[in-house]
Amino acid sequence: MIKNALPQTDLRLSDFYYDLPEERIAQTPLEPRDSSRLLVLDRENDTIEHKVFRDIIDYLEPGDVLVVNDTRVIPARIIGHRKLRYDEFTKEKVETGSTAPVELLLLKQRENDVWEALAGPGKRAKPGDVIEFGDGLLEAHILDVIEGGCRLVKFIVNGAETMFEALDILGTMPLPPYITEKLDNPERYQTVYSRHQGSAAAPTAGLHFTPELLERIKEKGIEIVPVLLHVGLGTFRPVKEDKIADHEMHSEYIRVTEESAKIINERKAAGGRVIAVGTTSCRVLESASTDDGVLQTVDTDTGIFIYPGYKFKIVDALITNFHLPESTLLMLVSALSSREQIMRAYKTAVEDKYRFFSFGDAMFIK
Repeated sequence: MIKNALPQTDLRLSDFYYDLPEERIAQTPLEPRDSSRLLVLDRENDTIEHKVFRDIIDYLEPGDVLVVNDTRVIPARIIGHRKLRYDEFTKEKVETGSTAPVELLLLKQRENDVWEALAGPGKRAKPGDVIEFGDGLLEAHILDVIEGGCRLVKFIVNGAETMFEALDILGTMPLPPYITEKLDNPERYQTVYSRHQGSAAAPTAGLHFTPELLERIKEKGIEIVPVLLHVGLGTFRPVKEDKIADHEMHSEYIRVTEESAKIINERKAAGGRVIAVGTTSCRVLESASTDDGVLQTVDTDTGIFIYPGYKFKIVDALITNFHLPESTLLMLVSALSSREQIMRAYKTAVEDKYRFFSFGDAMFIK
């Protein structure tokens, strides 16, 4: 697993707090996708411009490479009931007869049928317990309690061809808890280029792109290259330590193919910028790059934690959404710019009534 040694800093969690009125949290996506607002932050000149997202093409130059995360969100939230309970005294499994709900949120696939998951309530998902979904279509056998209170779960599929097929029948899209309105079209929580199933949340910066906008970008001479990070607990796990250097990231699966690495390295060597679409793409690139900025082929896990003091190796610019206060994602964008610039930009965005978080507006840090 890739992890990085970062310079120790005296930054505190409170350094990344900002006030956000609840009405600024976007509850539904805009139509069309590229009609969201775009705040353009020029790091060198310390200026801000206000645009519409489709204007992003004006800030991209022939020779640049746009790196996207082509993960696809699975219906990772499933609700069932505890069918069998493990009796610690008799060492046997006994029928519970319970219909009380048990919810699992799938986070990361370990093997074909073994996953890391969050369980609620945890007391109904203890090691040895069996949870049933959809009248037996799917069973979850709780194997262990692991890091962060997650469960290691082995699934048995009884009425479908594959685990993913069972999830399509039983599961729901795992929208963040700050989104309280129903999503009418689940595809609006997928990027138009999503391909590989496995994420528990969307790489939301990519939600702003339409096929038409992507085609116009290609026609301008900008290469669009995929990498992969399956979004899990590492992306949205809250920071609980006061000193941010003490925070431990949960690992997530990443992949960079030989073809993607070749294109990105060629464009970089020719003087083009590497522009990451979203913090997940950024974390893949920085995890897989050598110290002198050469992207490697990888198929592994990463626990990289990027915060101010980090020296970027390959990423030149970033397209991103507006992130939660005190989150690791806010820390990452502060590392690419500066904490002072980002906090000023966020203050401006709040005052100008930008829409925040997953279905909100975007920022381009150039």
